[in-house]
This record gives sequence, structure tokens and C-alpha cells, in this order.
Amino acid sequence: MDESYISSPVGVLTVLCGVGAIFFWLEERTKAKLFNYFPPLIFIYALPAVMSNTGLLTNTSPVYDWLSSAVLPMFLVIMLLKVDVGSTIRMMGRGIFVMLFGTAGVVLGAPIAFVLVKDKLPEDAWKAFGSLAGSWIGGTGNMAAVTEGLETSPAGFGLAVLGDNLVYMIWLPILLGSKSFAKGFNRFMRVDDERMQMLENVQAQTEDRQKNVKMRHFLYLLVLGFICTWAAQTLSGSLPEIKPVLTASSWKILLITTMGLLLSLTPARRIPASHELAMALVYIFVANMGAKADVSGLTSSAAWFILACFIWIGVHGAFCLLGAYLLRVDLHSTAIASAANIGGAASAPVVASHHNEKLVPVSILMALLGYAIGNYGAFFAAWLCSLLSG
Repeated sequence: MDESYISSPVGVLTVLCGVGAIFFWLEERTKAKLFNYFPPLIFIYALPAVMSNTGLLTNTSPVYDWLSSAVLPMFLVIMLLKVDVGSTIRMMGRGIFVMLFGTAGVVLGAPIAFVLVKDKLPEDAWKAFGSLAGSWIGGTGNMAAVTEGLETSPAGFGLAVLGDNLVYMIWLPILLGSKSFAKGFNRFMRVDDERMQMLENVQAQTEDRQKNVKMRHFLYLLVLGFICTWAAQTLSGSLPEIKPVLTASSWKILLITTMGLLLSLTPARRIPASHELAMALVYIFVANMGAKADVSGLTSSAAWFILACFIWIGVHGAFCLLGAYLLRVDLHSTAIASAANIGGAASAPVVASHHNEKLVPVSILMALLGYAIGNYGAFFAAWLCSLLSG
């Protein structure tokens, strides 16, 4: 019998939703600078972890299984509906390819960092690298999806969350502060006047025709999400497994990702509030992961994993600089490209508004592009790490 104080399914769901709600309310209400350094994500993960490890909240509930099997793939489909690859390339030009260089830096930086510290980490730590790669290419939703696909342990996911936030605290100020070096950077990268003029004249036509959200829109989104989830669950069991990475669980996430991207090419992309609904579900799922975590598994490996994360982000930064040099791309676009990878939709607009406010809408499109490629890139990074884990 479960002796936790909160163990009923309704009680567990109340905690998971309530934790997300209260920290975003606090961020909005207080405007505290604390949240600039420790975003709500880390609290939404940490508080349920503390509650479950102290016996206040159960760490075994049918709610957790349901969130993994049904809600996670559903929010992934909904999250991808707003991806618009064509518009992003048209508006950002060569800056998109700098972002892809940064993505390559995340994918290749993972095995480089992993091989340097693998002897100090648990045997399955390569899965934690895959989970973090999901965040650093796409965002929190990708990290959650890849964690589920790889069946990363709760302790491994905890390491990924810890590394993600500690690196973010250092990397975001670097991206913001880089504006001071824009002239010298652009001169060294041989950026032409035409490129700079293009940035001044950019007219981002994001779909700001946000209609009034109606009840039926949520029904549309939910039915699309559940149809794709049902189809992916059915198909994934019949696809060949190539262990340790391509299991039925991984196939399910990759199928869901592909279905979501295909739907983004249809009128479904114009359904309002899809991104907002998806992100609300993402944070409920992050709280769910925290509730299942065993924090005792974090202590022995945390320092080495964090060291690997800083080596890893250095590789990403070097790839961004290489891309900017080869393609003659300006500092503003390079900083936004890195933020679209490492910080996702939450950070890219912050960096863009600091460098050039006209690029804020484009930065959001770039972050959405990261969502599109995040799962594919993260599974590839995990596979490279798994090859080195023996």
C-alpha cells in the first residue's frame, strides 16, 4: 500500500498542474530577477522531486504512465503545428544555416563531451546526453519527448535538467553581452553591407492574425493530437528495432514528430492557441518527470555531467562561429541562431530584442524550426554517444 500523503490520481494531477501554475504566476506577478537565472522550469521539476522523495507525493501512479503514453505524444503534435520552414528561410537567409551549424555543434559536441567523462558517469548516461540534446536543439518539449523515447532514467533526466539550467545561466548573458562586439565581429566575419541592409528591412510576416480562441479550436487540437498518437502507437510496434536507440518507444516519437511536421503544411497550422496549449502540457509533463525522480542518483554524477555540459556548449559555440565565418553572417543573427537552439522559444526573442527588435518575430520562427529538427538530431546524438559507451 502506498503510504504517501498524496497518492490518488486526482491529487497527483492537482499537484502537477498546480506546481506549473504557481511558478509561472509568481514569475508574472513578481517580475523577480531570480527567474532570469532560474527559469520556472527548474522549480517545476525540482518541487515534485522533493515532494516524492520525502514521501509527500507518490512516485508510482497510473497518472504518470498515462501522461507518458498519451499526453506527451499529443503535445508534440500540437507543438509542431506552427513550424514554417519556408518563411523562416526566406526572412533569415544565411542566418538559418548558422543555426544548423549550431545544431551540428550540439549533435557532435555530445559524443565529444561524453567520451571525456563517461568513466565517471553511470553506464546509461548516454541517454541523459540524448535528452539534453533534445533541449539544446529544440526545447523543453523535445527534451521530454526524447527522454520518453530513449527511456532515460529519472536520475538521468534530472542531470539533463540540471545541466541545461546551469549552462543557460552562463550562456544567455554571453549571447546578450556579445552585442558590444558587433562591429569587430562583423568586420572579422566579412559581413557585406547587403546583409546588414536586409536585417534593417526585414518584414516578418508571422501569423499574427490570432483569431479569438473558441472552444472548438481546443477540440480540433485534441483530436489531431490523439489521432496521431493512436496511429504512431499502432505503427511503432511493427517497425524493426535497432537497439539501443531505435526501440518501439523511439519510433513512436519519430513518427509523431513526422506527423506533426506534415500537419504544419496543412490548414491545421492556422488553428489558434496551439503553441500555448502544447507548452502548458509540456510543463505538466516536466513536473511528472520530477515526481518520478530519485534525487539520490544525482549527487555522485552531477559534477562530471556539468563539466561535460560546459565542454559541450563550447563545441556548439565554435560551430556557430565557424558557420558565421564561412557564410559571412552578422553577430546579431549568430547570437539569435544559438539562442534558438540552446534556449528555444523562451530565449530567442529575448536575445533578438536586445540585438535588433525587428528580428523578434523571426527569432520565434527559428526556435520553432528547432522544434522540428530537435527530436531527429537528439536521437542521432544519443546514438553517437551509445557507440562510445562500451
